[in-house]
Amino acid sequence: MSKPDFTHIRTWVFDLDNTLYPPSARLFDQIEARMTRFVMDMLRVTHAEADRLRHHYWREHGTTLAGLMRVHDLDPGPYLAAVHDISLDQLEPDAALNTAIRALPGRKIVYTNGSAPYAERVIAARGLAGAFDAVYGVEHAGYRPKPEPEAFQAILTQDQSAPATAAMFEDEPRNLAAPHAMGMRTVHVAPERVEADHIHHHTNDLGGFLARLV
Repeated sequence: MSKPDFTHIRTWVFDLDNTLYPPSARLFDQIEARMTRFVMDMLRVTHAEADRLRHHYWREHGTTLAGLMRVHDLDPGPYLAAVHDISLDQLEPDAALNTAIRALPGRKIVYTNGSAPYAERVIAARGLAGAFDAVYGVEHAGYRPKPEPEAFQAILTQDQSAPATAAMFEDEPRNLAAPHAMGMRTVHVAPERVEADHIHHHTNDLGGFLARLV
């Protein structure tokens, strides 16, 4: 990690799930279970088929939601409310991460494929309320999901931020390809390193990584 690689950054873009909290919290286990149940009820299919469709739509369309909207004309509102109605008891405040984010120069924003209300709940549970200048959910991208380039462009346009002076922090490697192509600095936040041309940096300690940049 080279501090000079970030001296030009004016907008810091953070994914939410498994990025602003550790994967060990396993929140997505709850979300995935609720996704499967929603698909079962909506399409009247078995658990196994709903699980298969959930994975298939994630692979082919970026998110399960995008697949359901495109293939089955799903209304996204009830879906987002249902799948994000989960317990956040596993989350703990992270004072060090809060301090590190607040110390960054420029704008700090959250951009998630989940909904903004859900993101706000997670941010509060992590003790990060007030640390960000804006929170964007999939609804702010017209329900287009990461990894679609148009989704990232929609968020940066709304935020009036330039890709050339922005950095993206994200746990899913494929979601860093479009930011890299747009000229953003990319940071993979995950326990294990993934080698790819579109990933500039890796960290398994987001707070520690950010603290070394200021």
